[in-house]
Amino acid sequence: MACTGFIPYAGLVFALTAVLAAPLFPWVVIAYLRRRRVAAVLQAYPWNELPCRHQRRVNGSPATVAIPFREDFTAMFRIIPFPVPLALLEDSHPDRIWFAGDPRFGGVVSPVGGHYPVRVVPHTPRREECGGEGFELARRVGLVRGSGKATRT
Repeated sequence: MACTGFIPYAGLVFALTAVLAAPLFPWVVIAYLRRRRVAAVLQAYPWNELPCRHQRRVNGSPATVAIPFREDFTAMFRIIPFPVPLALLEDSHPDRIWFAGDPRFGGVVSPVGGHYPVRVVPHTPRREECGGEGFELARRVGLVRGSGKATRT
């Protein structure tokens, strides 16, 4: 260490900083990757304003939102990485939500009225729906893996 002669305890300060910062490194990497995935989804898919239902949360259960895309298809999504209570946020349209993504594999949601985009994944993975139209785009932006399994982060 070249600075140890000029700054007293420089080695000790460096070692303490490394020991205290090292446990946070995985969290920083995960947050960075999640932000990149949200950005990729928002660049590839347009926002759509849709009706929604916020499910009641049992203490400790993941926050879920049901979005009817068609009369015969309603997708249930879990909000990750942390359950954000979208229904409780101050918005003027609690029954409407902005959605960008593929209903089969997840995407990004934000309440109408403003909030930062939040990643959502299917509440129950639907691996049998892999392939078909839109699968390649979902795989490219990170909503689904090549095996057909939806990403959970």
